[in-house]
Amino acid sequence: MRHARDQDLDRIEDLLVQLRTLPGLVEKKRGVFYRKSRAFLHFHEDPRGMFADISDPDERLDVTEPSGQAALMAAARARLEP
Repeated sequence: MRHARDQDLDRIEDLLVQLRTLPGLVEKKRGVFYRKSRAFLHFHEDPRGMFADISDPDERLDVTEPSGQAALMAAARARLEP
């Protein structure tokens, strides 16, 4: 499993657009999001599909399909709530 490259991220651009709207996240590099000074979320690609690693607590989610993307958005929102 390798870190997602730009051409991989092109496939989930709609998801990236949604993530960019979440308060408290900063995209320091395309597809790599930070919360304050800590890494919060990034993406991997392998033959099985696209995966997101999200922290606090650490979890890996399959975001290849819309259902996985919705699960990631829900997980991100829950972790960002005060």
